[in-house]
Amino acid sequence: MKELIDLLKEASIDYRENEPLNRHCSFKIGGPGKLLLLPKNIEEIQILVRALEGTSFLVLGNGSNVLFRDGGYDGVIMKLAQNFSSYRIEEDRISASSGVSLSVISRKAALEGLSGLEFASGIPGTLGGGVIMNAGAYDGELKDVVTGVTLMDKKGNIFKMSGEEMDFSYRDSLAQRMNYIVLEVELQLQKSDYDKIWQKIDDFSIRRWSKQPLEFPSGGSTFKRPQGYYAGKLIQDAGLKGLRFRGAQVSPKHSGFIINVDNASCEDVRTLIRLVQKRVKDEYGIELEAELRLINDEIKG
Repeated sequence: MKELIDLLKEASIDYRENEPLNRHCSFKIGGPGKLLLLPKNIEEIQILVRALEGTSFLVLGNGSNVLFRDGGYDGVIMKLAQNFSSYRIEEDRISASSGVSLSVISRKAALEGLSGLEFASGIPGTLGGGVIMNAGAYDGELKDVVTGVTLMDKKGNIFKMSGEEMDFSYRDSLAQRMNYIVLEVELQLQKSDYDKIWQKIDDFSIRRWSKQPLEFPSGGSTFKRPQGYYAGKLIQDAGLKGLRFRGAQVSPKHSGFIINVDNASCEDVRTLIRLVQKRVKDEYGIELEAELRLINDEIKG
């Protein structure tokens, strides 16, 4: 670790030691991270990846679907968010760094009269994280607009893939399966009526605020959608809406969300997830798979 910190100082790469991770995830849960790296360009990312070759490290965006342990993370985290968030718009195309917020780039596109990203206007994650999991909402997914992605493997090699080569599917992509780092993303949008674009964004915003517990910290939708079913409805039908375990609760507004209502710990959330999974399995024979990612472990029923 000392050699890495010496490199960070020599290369003038921002970093933080023993950083509270509850500051870096939407659940507002988590102990200290041993070392948080904040590179600001591709060159710095490549320096870090090559220095870390053979060492396990975590790449983090806005932390919108992750749950950190109460004891923190005893390793290296590379954060690609506001520190790596440049973009440019040329006619109906956008090229953006992976750390740009999906909601920000959606609204920047709308200001230019570009349609195709309205669905992302309320998604709290980064563009890179969205590409990794093929984020989507309402009437769209990123696979519908991504035409190219610049990637880096864990040896520091940089290469580009087309949208088709990314092999997007529901909450999945080739980049996720191969553990690639998303560096830059190219988006193809369409010129459209300015007012209609914003009407769509406003409609989605109203629907989100009326149906989702956005007033509480959470990791977004907690479970993946089982084929042929909706996780939230299964949880509600099993009588679990509003179920609380210490500081964590199944949202009374939307059963598909587990929320942090009173300084919940990681263990509070994990326990509630297991309770929900068990009840749904017992009642309906359906195994709910967590969409929420527990760092340094797996969430199992």
